[in-house]
Amino acid sequence: MDLDVFVAAHRAEWDRLDTLLRRRRRLTGAEADELVALYQHTATHLSLIQSSAPDPQLTGRLTQLVARARSAVTGARKASWRDAIRFLSSGFPAALYRTRRWWVSTALVSTALAVLIGWWISTHPEVQSSIAAPEELRRLTRPGGEYETYYSSHAAASFAAQVWTNNAQVAAVCLVLGAFLGLPVLWVIFQNMLNLGVGLGLMSSVGRLDTFLGLILPHGLLELTAVFVAAGTGLRLGWTVIDPGPRPRRAALAQEGRAAIGMAIGLAVVLFVSGAIEGFVTPSGLPPWARITIGVVAEVVFLLYVYVLGRRAARAGETGDVEAADRSAELPIAA
Repeated sequence: MDLDVFVAAHRAEWDRLDTLLRRRRRLTGAEADELVALYQHTATHLSLIQSSAPDPQLTGRLTQLVARARSAVTGARKASWRDAIRFLSSGFPAALYRTRRWWVSTALVSTALAVLIGWWISTHPEVQSSIAAPEELRRLTRPGGEYETYYSSHAAASFAAQVWTNNAQVAAVCLVLGAFLGLPVLWVIFQNMLNLGVGLGLMSSVGRLDTFLGLILPHGLLELTAVFVAAGTGLRLGWTVIDPGPRPRRAALAQEGRAAIGMAIGLAVVLFVSGAIEGFVTPSGLPPWARITIGVVAEVVFLLYVYVLGRRAARAGETGDVEAADRSAELPIAA
């Protein structure tokens, strides 16, 4: 496509659209119809330029023009409580269900890695001695040691807020950096499993594995599931860069990226629940079986949310993407 010829042929339409958008008075019926037609033409022109002869300056001008025209045609839409309810009842669970193979696989492999690391540390004293000095290891693992007092060393509310913030950051890193072929996600999940494996191994080596699990499981089931979901979604986003399927790579990344942002918001809610459990239930005086039961119930509720509500929403066509009215217009492509 000869860009100069194309611009010369359509510049008058773009200028006329810009003039209509700048009108202070209310448009007449004929002018409104003209604005809609010019908006559709300009959106098509923008798509053709982006795909055939991308020019940064011209693309920027037309993108701004199309955005202004779209706002004028469709009207500005404000978020409401109805949007939040729709997202939590269909969009988020559908996105969880669609990505289940990724995060379930991530969970299984990661858990196996943590268990393997824990076994290796617990059965090799020389590995334990490389982690810390004997006195420090005793301080960590003894009754009333640092592994136990960690959960009660701060006020419950502030501790829950701190845990929530830290875990939300981990989830956000997995989701945001997933586009880099998923490599940063693998590093983040490895670091988390390494920390878990070290705790498993050290406490198991002194015969206190039951105590460690009693402290980890109440909040850890839901917390780790949320981290696995974030990691699996990040890996899926990274794979989209490699294999976008029948969609154009840009369109595929846009769709999966929007869904990933939605996942970040939903996971913040899930991590808030796990943080509350970690702040108030884990250090409580409840017997271990009661604390673990609370953690198991929270995990079961989450899985039902995914596999019942999410499957129903996914079968109804929900993908976790934003509403069609909020997406950029796309040209049809040949399969």
